[in-house]
Amino acid sequence: MNARINQIEQNTKRIDELDFLKSIFILLMISFHLTYIGDGYPLSKQFVYTFHMPGFLIISGYLMKVNRPIQTFGKTILWLAVPYFIMETGYVIMASFLPIRDHIDNLSAGVMLQKLFVNPLGPYWYLHTLIICGTLYFAAFKLPKLSIISRIILLGLSYYGISLLGIIVLPCALYFLAGVAIRQSQHTPLDIFRKSGWSALILLLLALHPETFDKATIEGILIVYFVFSFCLTIYHYIPQTAKRIFLFLGRNSLVLYIFSPIFTICCKKFIPYLAFDSTRLLFLCISLPVCIIGCLATRKLLDILHLSPLIFGPKRAESAIEISTPSISRC
Repeated sequence: MNARINQIEQNTKRIDELDFLKSIFILLMISFHLTYIGDGYPLSKQFVYTFHMPGFLIISGYLMKVNRPIQTFGKTILWLAVPYFIMETGYVIMASFLPIRDHIDNLSAGVMLQKLFVNPLGPYWYLHTLIICGTLYFAAFKLPKLSIISRIILLGLSYYGISLLGIIVLPCALYFLAGVAIRQSQHTPLDIFRKSGWSALILLLLALHPETFDKATIEGILIVYFVFSFCLTIYHYIPQTAKRIFLFLGRNSLVLYIFSPIFTICCKKFIPYLAFDSTRLLFLCISLPVCIIGCLATRKLLDILHLSPLIFGPKRAESAIEISTPSISRC
């Protein structure tokens, strides 16, 4: 058993296509976190939310490595928990002052603890889910004398049990489990999600039925699969300059995920000046670069101030965290 897992760990190299997928998903996440865009294109938002969250979870489940000493894995979880607690605390406090959709009327210590440990508010619930799913994944694969399939079944049952307590959402955990299953099968996502030009036609047909836009349905699973297939198909046709930009954004998805809510809120200030554009696309073309540049500049400032290691951990620890980002709504 351990020899087989060791082989899986050693054979896993960075896959550029996964960084490309992460960049597409993070750009869509930021775009529809802009309330002005989400409200203007509700069906598009619903369609995107059907696949980009599961996509991140599948990739994260595949990339998380559990065949390591508990001290090493514990550091990985630690450097997920630190930014989670910092940003979730800040978001909850902010929600108690600002008139946002997640507004909290009466902030108390009990409310804060409930949001931090049970029901996170806003976009940072994903780190909460990843910490729980990853820890249970590590525990299941440290149990002796169990086959791979037994461990995966046990892990699925544990996710189901935790979901009954309302701490995680079962469909989200199962997409993470799908990534785990791909990794343990000694395949890569590229083996499972096959490229095909026909994927565009299938996605078009599925998009004609908005009632199917649900990640927890068979149709939602098909949308996830064929979005992967379509993105992998177009990847090799993208010019090299654009490809380098996409890969850069994918590799910095953690930074974009953590800091983007700050800038999506700030971009509301543009709305009165751009309301003449009924398509709202001018707002998107201005706000999306502002959010991306703002996130990257924030990270650079933290580097200059030597604060990055306090949030993201040492460089070595940070590079081990292959984080992907979700949508703002808890599934």
